[in-house]
Amino acid sequence: MTDRDGRSVRLKAGDEVRRGLAAAFGTDAERHDRTPVGWFARALRVPGRERRILVQTAKATLAATAAWLLATLVLKLPQPFLAPYAAIFLVEATVYRSLRGWLQQVGSVATGVLLAAVAGQLIPVQAVALAVVVFVGLLAGNWRRFGDSGVWVGVTGMLLISYGTARDPALLGDRLLETALGAAIGVAVNTLIFPPLYGERLVTATGRLATALAGLLESLSDLVRHDEPGDLDEVLAQAQDARSQVLAAEEAVGLTREGRKLNLRRGRPTAGADHERPLRTLSELWPAVSQLIAAVRTTTRAHDRHPFEYPWADARDSLADLVHHLAGAVQAVAVVGEPVDLEECRALLRKLEDRLVTADEDGVPARLGLGTMILPARLLLEKLENR
Repeated sequence: MTDRDGRSVRLKAGDEVRRGLAAAFGTDAERHDRTPVGWFARALRVPGRERRILVQTAKATLAATAAWLLATLVLKLPQPFLAPYAAIFLVEATVYRSLRGWLQQVGSVATGVLLAAVAGQLIPVQAVALAVVVFVGLLAGNWRRFGDSGVWVGVTGMLLISYGTARDPALLGDRLLETALGAAIGVAVNTLIFPPLYGERLVTATGRLATALAGLLESLSDLVRHDEPGDLDEVLAQAQDARSQVLAAEEAVGLTREGRKLNLRRGRPTAGADHERPLRTLSELWPAVSQLIAAVRTTTRAHDRHPFEYPWADARDSLADLVHHLAGAVQAVAVVGEPVDLEECRALLRKLEDRLVTADEDGVPARLGLGTMILPARLLLEKLENR
């Protein structure tokens, strides 16, 4: 494969990524339209963040309304404000969080009800009872088993004391019942009606990380080929951006996996399972890329007080070609089903390793410099082969 062929493979893969992102999330003009009309248009036309927000908002509204109607018209509960309140907060970002939140919320509310009942019976002064319930409830709410619902311990106790219902067992039971009812409705709505998935985040993260890593490798290729130390600062800035994309990719994988837990739609293409493996491969490339950057920094002519130095020009050209073809392979990894041709990479690596052990005329410092850069390049190739 020639240098032009390698670049065409990379550009073709990049075009595929960009086309996929455009199909999933609309054109640039659509994405940059920040008006309410544009926001709703994107939510209705294409899957993504806007549509998920719209759907989750509609589900929370449905859950709150259903909880209120059931509590008032069917169960005839007086002032059932906790039912819709609990329902809204249980329409969570993932089905798993909704189910976990239901257990935590019911547990924290039950604890708050019990705390208010005890304080109402033992402390005759309402203000003192309120202070005790809030203090003890907020402390108890920090128990890790309550999670984010821990604040409900103190809040529930405070509401019951302030409304004067802490001494009425029937009303205390109503508060617990309406909370459990609202939370159950919120969980049911979130689980059964378009349970949220985050596969599009994996698509976006895969394309962005592949582009960042491939661009970084291209810059390293140019730096090695032309030996211009002034370009090193730009490469280091690109490295920081690529590292940020790696962290974003790890976050996207975590949320997407959690989104598939207990999700009735986890088998759909929008679940993102197809992109999880390519994204994991790209994330695993970062240590080798960072080692290659460190090797280039070590051998650059800006640092002349150590035994390493840049290889000779022809060896640098071969190494630059290798890094360039690795960039093309990295970009191709992002496209599901795209073949990743590594033959030219293997041939260039063999050529460089042969040069390392046979070219005595290069001198020890140049050979040390070449070996320093060959090692992370080999690690990159091995990661791509074992993807």
